[in-house]
Amino acid sequence: MVEIIDLIKFDKDSTLPLYVQLYEKLKTLIADGTLVCDVKLPSIRQLSKELGINRITVVTAIRELEKDGYVYTKPGSGTFVSDNFLISGKSMHLQGSLVLDEVYTQESALINNGQVSLTENSINFASATPTPDLFPVDDFKVVLNEVLERDKGNAFGYQDSQGYYPLRESICKVLGNSMVSCNPDDIQIISGAQQGIDIISKALLKQGEYIITESPTYAGAIAVFKSRGAKIADVELCDDGMNLNVLEYTIKKYKPRLLYTIPSFQNPTGYSCPNHKREQILKLADKYDLYIIEDDYVSDLDFENRKYITLKSMDKSNRVIFIKSYSKIFMPGLRLGFMIVPPGILGNVIEAKHATDISTSGLIQRAFDLYIRKGFWDKHSRFMYDIYKERYIRTINALDANLPKSVNYKKPGGGLNIWLNLSPGFHVNKLANLCALNDMVFAPGKIFYSSNSSQKLNNIRLSFASVHVENIYRGVETLCKTIELMEKSNESYRNLPIL
Repeated sequence: MVEIIDLIKFDKDSTLPLYVQLYEKLKTLIADGTLVCDVKLPSIRQLSKELGINRITVVTAIRELEKDGYVYTKPGSGTFVSDNFLISGKSMHLQGSLVLDEVYTQESALINNGQVSLTENSINFASATPTPDLFPVDDFKVVLNEVLERDKGNAFGYQDSQGYYPLRESICKVLGNSMVSCNPDDIQIISGAQQGIDIISKALLKQGEYIITESPTYAGAIAVFKSRGAKIADVELCDDGMNLNVLEYTIKKYKPRLLYTIPSFQNPTGYSCPNHKREQILKLADKYDLYIIEDDYVSDLDFENRKYITLKSMDKSNRVIFIKSYSKIFMPGLRLGFMIVPPGILGNVIEAKHATDISTSGLIQRAFDLYIRKGFWDKHSRFMYDIYKERYIRTINALDANLPKSVNYKKPGGGLNIWLNLSPGFHVNKLANLCALNDMVFAPGKIFYSSNSSQKLNNIRLSFASVHVENIYRGVETLCKTIELMEKSNESYRNLPIL
């Protein structure tokens, strides 16, 4: 750990107290990726001795770092770098109204690192949500007014915790077109997919129980499972889904209650699990008696006719909890989605939903039901499909024209995300900062892993959802040129932990 101490120098002429200087030095080393998640810091005694400062000074600095989420302490073991600094409010310097995803602060804070701001001019490849200009405001205004005129004050009353029944009927009809059969009694209305994951966790998970996830996976799901005290056993994701032998070994070893998966156009990788592997996953769920949470957030965005079949449509044993949000296609701020829940656990889920927020907004449910019945939803879905397909093609073409040979990726064929694999040890945090200075931002791959891992250090997620077509080529070109410059200047490979 001598190397870390060598990086800490005090300014004797500064008016700042020594504990503040130590705080700022360590914070910078954490924020720029020099000290990575779960790396152990030198002991208080060692820092005090090597730096020639009072132990109280060290204790005070460490206490402030812990309070701000940069480190955590294990009694008897020492102090370690935390990943909670990613959601620290002190590192947020967002300008304007740009929003980055359902993991808003996690992604934005990591991009900014407390040093670089996301501005209104940024080409935003970090966000996986649509831009406000795509929201169907006029059509939704029509149904809102009609609902208010039709239902009057009833539109503002509490709904059944399970959800507005006519809306559940409408959802069943829409799902029938995608081969997912259900009835209204199977459906639970939720305030977005994030809430759905939380409700399932609340209903089914006990403190200390294991859940299996893909690695990497949706950062919001990781946060939910950890907040419920669950232990995460992750299975590395290949470009055709999880290795089934590894998955079965992990199931046998940890005896999980749940498996969380995004089988189609996975977030963050864009990878998809082929249909034959999906059948095998269902067989494993039957064999080992576990439930599957299928997060189907963008299977509708199939640009190359891959024809993936949902796990739910294959489910003959009521093992699959199917979650779908309207954030990526409709309006993210509407906070509306639904789950199809197996009958055996539906009661637990309804109870957990009631305890969470009683019910999702009655006005929004009624309005969206009418929106579907009037044919607006079909029209808007087709519109968004065309928009996203054009952005997808532009992004792929820009990557193929500019990407350095050292970087590789797999074309997902749909969805909203593209996963780039850089050289091992590539300094992704530095790349993010340099790109941000040139008005291009992306989501570093490290935030999508549940634990410290070498894979976290050399991946990035590009999402084209929030990038207008005319800006895509320029944004990708900026990224690729910055990678090449870093490689030439030999500044790319300094993202490894100091041991």
